[in-house]
Amino acid sequence: MKKYLVLIVLFLLPISVYLFFATGINNFVKLPIVSEGVSELSAFKAIDGSPIRLENKITVLLFFGNSVDARKANAFNLAHKIYKKNHQFEEFQFVTLITEDQREAAQEVTLKLAEIENPEHWQFAIGSAMAIEDVYKSLQTSGTLNDNFASDKVFIIDKEKNLRGRTDDEDYGTLYGYNAADYAEINNKMSDDIKIVLAEYRLALKKYSSNREI
Repeated sequence: MKKYLVLIVLFLLPISVYLFFATGINNFVKLPIVSEGVSELSAFKAIDGSPIRLENKITVLLFFGNSVDARKANAFNLAHKIYKKNHQFEEFQFVTLITEDQREAAQEVTLKLAEIENPEHWQFAIGSAMAIEDVYKSLQTSGTLNDNFASDKVFIIDKEKNLRGRTDDEDYGTLYGYNAADYAEINNKMSDDIKIVLAEYRLALKKYSSNREI
């Protein structure tokens, strides 16, 4: 009798484990899409002149405009709480939109970021003030940029150029972006939400790999 029980367990256990993980992949809670069709960064170039794209990348998007120095504390908050923990994810990037006159200030901030973590996946994208405004408007949020074409808000953009956020946030209702000047908001809400988005794509990749092996 024991022999049959052992055989049954050995047969059913792998199936149960497979069903558990398969169900987890299909029913995984995703961070909601709060707007679609974020503009591609075709009008921007990196400091080294290379193109920067949102498509097929998970992007944390920042707007520093013509006031990099005024918002470098935000960059350091994000570097410690978000970038440092997640920069190893191959398709994850930070992109900060700035105007041409901020090139030198951005290079100085990059040197400071290097003291926290390797900034190889943190790009400063240079474009016109109008181009920065156009990208911000494409987010379709309830906010606006200030007179320096900058904002304390940072945004999570998925690989399909959708804006991710919360639709039932206890403080805002619909949460489009995260206040980088608020350390608690970055440490709690944004940190959790980034984990959800990255986990979603990791699970999708595992599912794709499993299907190819079958």
